Amino acid sequence: MSIYDIQVKNIQGETQALNDYRGKVLLLVNVASKCGLTPQYEGLEALYKAEAANGLEVLGFPCNQFLGQEPGSEDEIQQFCSLTYDVTFPMFAKLEVNGPGRHPLYQQLIAAQPKAIAGGALKEKLAAKDLLPANDSDIMWNFEKFLIGKDGTVLARFAPDLQVTDAVVADAIQRALQA
Repeated sequence: MSIYDIQVKNIQGETQALNDYRGKVLLLVNVASKCGLTPQYEGLEALYKAEAANGLEVLGFPCNQFLGQEPGSEDEIQQFCSLTYDVTFPMFAKLEVNGPGRHPLYQQLIAAQPKAIAGGALKEKLAAKDLLPANDSDIMWNFEKFLIGKDGTVLARFAPDLQVTDAVVADAIQRALQA
């Protein structure tokens, strides 16, 4: 099964096939509105505005599995993102990224890239509070990122505290766009 065979619901609740993004570089991010990492929306939107014309799509997937940091409805999420960060990149309905309710999209992403490229001190902070997931391949926290190539290949997975402006992420995105 290809990533393009997976269907998701957009933030308006309409079913959408990821096939709509075939041939583009995708950056998929599980997002949350009430997280210490929420200001990353600013960088994600700046990246989207700078690179959309070059074939990059940033796709936001709200998730409420990390300390309930995305409690709102889809309408509330969309309003928050629009008013607070002027988000124009595509947003989707809330989904689960870990556990028995893990969405098929995240099942496939994690199977393709079971380990994230490490970030800063977030992992240690979560470990100190006993908040790390039980399985090393699980999504660690909000704002973990997956980079998908134009052919649908999962190229990389980045820890939540790596921002799109960090060299390892920015370089990987540029290589994918040039491929």
